[in-house]
Amino acid sequence: MAENGTQRKLTAILSADVKGYSKLMGDDDESTVNTITAYRAIIADLIQNNQGRVVDTPGDNILAEFNGALNAVNSAIEIQKRLEIENGKLQSNRRMNFRIGINLGDVLHKDNRIYGDGVNVAARIESLADPGGISISRGVFDQVKNKVRQGFEYMGEHEVKNISEPVRIYRVLLKPEFEGKIIDEQSHRKTKLQKPYAIAIVLILICSVSILWVFYPRPAKIQAASIDKMAYPLPEKPSIVVLPFKNMSDNPEEDYFSDGLTEQIITTLSTYPRIFVITRQSAFHYKEQSVEIRQVAEELGVHYVLTGGVQKSGNKVRITVQLIDAISGSYIWSERYDRRLTDIFEIQDEITANVLNAMVAQLTEGEQARRWTQKKYNLKALEKHYRAQGFFCRHTREDYEKALPLFEESIELEPDFVWPYVYLGYTHLNLGVRGWSESPKESFKAAFELAQKALNIDELHDGAHSLLAAYYNVTRQYEKALSEIDRAIELNSNAADAKAIKGGILSNLGLWEDAARYGEMALRLNPFPGVFVYWILGRAYFMTGQYDESIAICKKAIQVSPNFIAAHRYLAACYSSLDREADAQAAAKEVLRINPKFSIESYAKRLRYKNKADIERELGALRKAGLPEKSTS
Repeated sequence: MAENGTQRKLTAILSADVKGYSKLMGDDDESTVNTITAYRAIIADLIQNNQGRVVDTPGDNILAEFNGALNAVNSAIEIQKRLEIENGKLQSNRRMNFRIGINLGDVLHKDNRIYGDGVNVAARIESLADPGGISISRGVFDQVKNKVRQGFEYMGEHEVKNISEPVRIYRVLLKPEFEGKIIDEQSHRKTKLQKPYAIAIVLILICSVSILWVFYPRPAKIQAASIDKMAYPLPEKPSIVVLPFKNMSDNPEEDYFSDGLTEQIITTLSTYPRIFVITRQSAFHYKEQSVEIRQVAEELGVHYVLTGGVQKSGNKVRITVQLIDAISGSYIWSERYDRRLTDIFEIQDEITANVLNAMVAQLTEGEQARRWTQKKYNLKALEKHYRAQGFFCRHTREDYEKALPLFEESIELEPDFVWPYVYLGYTHLNLGVRGWSESPKESFKAAFELAQKALNIDELHDGAHSLLAAYYNVTRQYEKALSEIDRAIELNSNAADAKAIKGGILSNLGLWEDAARYGEMALRLNPFPGVFVYWILGRAYFMTGQYDESIAICKKAIQVSPNFIAAHRYLAACYSSLDREADAQAAAKEVLRINPKFSIESYAKRLRYKNKADIERELGALRKAGLPEKSTS
């Protein structure tokens, strides 16, 4: 026993956290808190069952200690298996995947807390684990490798801050097919040949061929997707999804770079009208998920899948890319790039060109020209934009406010980079529309000015035309809005947001069947959209009398965002139109739960419909559902 009640002890430390926790909170904080509370209780029980003790639970992290490494590993295995079952009960975008790291080390005990390098190493190991996976130190591996059924894979040596020696780390292989297998650092070392000189040449040749056959990196076998099981019919033109490139660096803070590169490839591919490209939002639905290529292709209805990884270190970058034919289950093309960071734009161009050449037999001269005119931008500006974009895509007031200065800094560093103008414009527009700015009028004015600046830089930028169309729509200049959005779609037939915006403009003009059609186009390009697309469709279906379809769409929107008030509002309108009084009243109750001050009088002022009959129809359905004419609070 040391002084001041401090005790030093060798113990097994388990550190766990949730991958993507900030995004889960940004999307739906109430649901996330409920889930993590339930999962913490499950984890605590399993730790206790394996003779462990929960030390601390700050934020989404869990720190526990065990007397032995075996108990810690058994506990981690049970935790991941149980949470896999629990996650199976949730929508895919609401699943909570823990990463677990285990280290055997010396710690200091004081006041029921633990401190020291052993804890720091456990946290570092945890950061290298896969979502839903377990990573362990070499010391833990040595103690448990012959005592559990699971297999293990060596992950290499990794540096830990303030630790002089690198730490050897192993991955626990949880799938049944790996039981008893150990893929360690010795597996790929070559053995020396001890043969007489007379036959040395022959043996060298034989061994060379054998080594190439055994050790040459051949792609893993892929299960082919079934066209019959696809959620959507395959488009007539070649179709592709670019899955989020994995951040292979040791630093999880570098996620912005791999995400940004993915975004740029999607954006560039989308400008080619002869292919069909799934949007960023639906592609990133699979970020941090362990899914098969077959599943992705079947859920999105695409022929090709592009995957990759990025490892950034100082001024160097390594990028690996694979293009997969999901229907045949075969690799079409793969490449590894080891370049300077300043070459990132050339790499992006090469990837895009290789994908296009594989999917489309021959590029036109115009398409080739477009490829070679990609501009190089200031890397710091690109970094600021990528970081800002990450905040923007969470669509909360706090994240919009974090994004604003980063977009502005990106513009200052690279005045000719169009996308920051566009995203900054949408940020101002959304703050104004949602009532989150001091002056919506000034927010709308800022969005208009940014759209104009973007178009002055590049008159052929579809995103800039879409922003201007959105501005004209919210300011009720519908003919101008329609002209701008048609130009955006002409420039980029894969622009799902543009088609959703057009659906919104057509709605305000009272062209409801056309609005539904454009909403459906947006949904096909973006099968896992945010609530905006669902809102466009749900409203159009209601106005065209397709109540059951509207109800189904509104329920999907609520799954994405339980407190999305528009979905509950249109549920109330649909149920009342179907004379389902109890359901209508229940939906109306949800509207008032989310906004106790809601009134038909105040809502009517926000409607932008050009036709008064459309306004009266919607308000009448809401009155019938029992929503108050005037605010009662």
